[in-house]
Amino acid sequence: MSSPAERFAAARRRAAQAAQFPALDEFALDLGFDLDDFQREACQSLERGSGVLVCAPTGAGKTVVGEFAVHLALRGRPDDPAAADDAATPPIRRKCFYTTPIKALSNQKYHDLVARYGAEQVGLLTGDNAINGDAPVIVMTTEVLRNMLYAGSSTLNGLAYVVMDEVHYLADRFRGGVWEEVIIHLPASVTLVSLSATVSNAEEFADWLVTVRGETAVVVSEHRPVPLWQHMLVGKRMFDLFHDADAARKHDVHPELLRYTRDQMRRLELGEGRSAGPGSGRRGPRWRGPMRPDIVDRLDREGLLPAILFIFSRAGCAAAVQQCLAAGLRLTSPEERAEIRRVVESRVTAIPGEDLTVLGYWEWLDGLERGLAAHHAGMLPVFKEIVEELFVRGLVKAVFATETLALGINMPARCVVLERLVKYNGEAHVDLTPGEYTQLTGRAGRRGIDVEGHAVVVWSPETDPRHVAGLASTRTYPLRSSFRPSYNMAVNLVGTVGAEPARALLESSFAQFQADRSVVGLARQVQRNTETIEAYGAEAACHHGDFDEYFALRVAIADREKAIARQGQTQRKAAAVASLERLRVGDVIRVPSGRRAGLAVVLDPATGGFGEPRPLVLTQDRWAGRVSPGDFTTPAEVLARIRVPKHFNHRSPGARRDLAAEVSGTGLDRHGGRRGGRSRQTPGEDHQLSQLRTELRNHPCHACPEREEHARWAERRRRLERDTEELRERVSGRTGSLARTFDRIVALLTDRGYLARDGAVTDAGRMLGRIWTEADLLVAECLRRRVWDGLSPAELAAAVSVVVFEARRDVDERASLPRGPVADAVDETLKLWGEIEADEAARGLSATREPDLGFAWPVFRWARGEALAKVLGSGHEIDGEMPAGDFVRWARQVVDLLGQLADSGGASPELRSTARQAIAAINRGVLAYHTSA
Repeated sequence: MSSPAERFAAARRRAAQAAQFPALDEFALDLGFDLDDFQREACQSLERGSGVLVCAPTGAGKTVVGEFAVHLALRGRPDDPAAADDAATPPIRRKCFYTTPIKALSNQKYHDLVARYGAEQVGLLTGDNAINGDAPVIVMTTEVLRNMLYAGSSTLNGLAYVVMDEVHYLADRFRGGVWEEVIIHLPASVTLVSLSATVSNAEEFADWLVTVRGETAVVVSEHRPVPLWQHMLVGKRMFDLFHDADAARKHDVHPELLRYTRDQMRRLELGEGRSAGPGSGRRGPRWRGPMRPDIVDRLDREGLLPAILFIFSRAGCAAAVQQCLAAGLRLTSPEERAEIRRVVESRVTAIPGEDLTVLGYWEWLDGLERGLAAHHAGMLPVFKEIVEELFVRGLVKAVFATETLALGINMPARCVVLERLVKYNGEAHVDLTPGEYTQLTGRAGRRGIDVEGHAVVVWSPETDPRHVAGLASTRTYPLRSSFRPSYNMAVNLVGTVGAEPARALLESSFAQFQADRSVVGLARQVQRNTETIEAYGAEAACHHGDFDEYFALRVAIADREKAIARQGQTQRKAAAVASLERLRVGDVIRVPSGRRAGLAVVLDPATGGFGEPRPLVLTQDRWAGRVSPGDFTTPAEVLARIRVPKHFNHRSPGARRDLAAEVSGTGLDRHGGRRGGRSRQTPGEDHQLSQLRTELRNHPCHACPEREEHARWAERRRRLERDTEELRERVSGRTGSLARTFDRIVALLTDRGYLARDGAVTDAGRMLGRIWTEADLLVAECLRRRVWDGLSPAELAAAVSVVVFEARRDVDERASLPRGPVADAVDETLKLWGEIEADEAARGLSATREPDLGFAWPVFRWARGEALAKVLGSGHEIDGEMPAGDFVRWARQVVDLLGQLADSGGASPELRSTARQAIAAINRGVLAYHTSA
């Protein structure tokens, strides 16, 4: 208990703070809780007029600082002269824009601010919604603000504060550049509030903010308001990952956990982990971890629900719910089930009944009523929003989610479970980074509800507890810029400030700031390497003669041998290409190597078109797909011929089985003879190589007894010289690298007529400046060449879909297209893309992504009014039909591009009209449903 004197002193301090920061004192009175030290420090910096960068863990309450910026804007300027002269005049109100990376976060923040300040004070601007756009406080996605800045929107008048929530998104390789564009282009009078997850280079980021935005305070907090306990679930036993906080700081794993997991590994190695029964020993020991229903039941019994269980697979999330339902899990009371059904039914009234059946509504509702749900990007958006609402209200107790949930809306839980520490990133299976681990586990522990949060990692033989300890203890990760100039950005910058000032603006980006700083370290490394090279040279010196000359002969011999080997490979590849081009339907060939080695029958020779031949084949193992010349070390030889049915469907398992049986029935040997060695050329036959070897043998150093020791030192020096040269190139490449890229883009745009020779923006350039999509230049070229003119609304939707859609995984064969005008328009689009790609390659620019045809059929059928079931079934997906969430997301992107076409000055009146009709045709059923903002 403090003494009266201490209490009096504390009251004096509070009174002094209130006098110094009156706005913060007003704001804090309405909060209902005491501000943490980092929140108070950041808010005080804001009230002093400084910009602020706040880095704090997930759930720590960073958004309070953003809300204080809103409070300051609405409070106005009481010190304004006009207000001082007339007491009756209210303070001048200023504006605050609150930006978020995703629409779901924008919608959530809009609701929060409306609840606090009223609907008349708050607006919302996203790609889908525009509400009260003239309000003093507007919540928006970052792209909307970027577009406003380039367009010189009048909405920017009176803007005093911009809050950039989740500013660490600027590391996102697809969208991160938008954050830097906004930070650079905001008027100097705007105060920037940057809210970020904990990053290890906060000071570096703040130093950059100071250079482009002026005074910026850095407030970093590592403290979690709700302590997080880390655990590992090994079989049926739960262990603490660390014995105490001190062990966590030292990364010391709990000794009992280490002993138990080592014991489990020994048992597996001895075969005790194998399941009993026939054939159990065939493939060695196999670990069977706890079943998902058992994990949820365990969490329920230990009072750790609600929980988010992260499974890095959409199919895995859906399967987990089904497994829990099959196990009879029920986590809700009758009253909760009734409330869940009421909420769900009130939210899906706008969705037609036949669509609900296609979407698996009844199975999904059954899971919800039992307190179980999945959450992933493949779900219909309204289904995801219902899951979020029910989870936040505590009605749904266990959510199986992909990592996208951790990047999105506010869904805290008491416990977070990680089933694996590996995820698929779209290209390969990769380990979770410390930053990703922190982001996922940061959801555990609800402020004001839970005393502590819990993170559980499910153990498997591939999961080392020490690795988990490293992830759990590394609380931060570096922020790396992903900024690069685009065509749209280039014409907007040139049009706004001119070519030379535009180059200077790019030089002020965080990307260039980081590159310039890294050059200092690289230059030091070059100096150290140069000194080491001299030392290696002294060790390689030989008293018999010039060892550098001798070693150069050895290198020349090795290079010549490699060149001869490459020449042989080129000849073999050319022979393989020629043999594949001669194949016909029904030819039986042998694939000599790779995963598909064995006999195969040709289904489609695919000799037309550009590039290498890639015939579609069916192997005797029933795999159907395209093979390439790279699969053939020797020319493809026709061994037999069989009849392939005229309308053979290689997607039908039954058809594949029957035809594969015919292939096997030919009686041919699956692997055949190994004849690849015959064609190899003997290196000794080469005259140049023989001459080099003679010179080597006659060199004085060849007789040195320490020749190989000298050669080892010379090889080290050669490698280090090569590495040092690469470092020098990186130094020169990073200095002014963005400006050089910008110059190449400007040159390409000038050649194509988007910029005039004097640097002025042409009409075509102004059109390009209003196209906001990854393939901006390709869209502009399609408009200029009238590729999309004359199409019907459904045909236009299909044709433009190819420039926005991107399949989640690569599919071997090209998707089919509706015949007629759509196919013609897409072929013309592909031809234009080829021209652009050639231009980019010639100038050393990153290539525009190739159009993807996989969404053309679904959006074409939807725009023609066909049923959702048929539409989803027509997607070009590896795993069958297209998930409803993916369909809605891509359809909305098509609608967004169609909206740009409808407003484009470069489009013909007919095309603009067709685009508006296409938008109306798409916005029906599941697309017409929008959550009430």
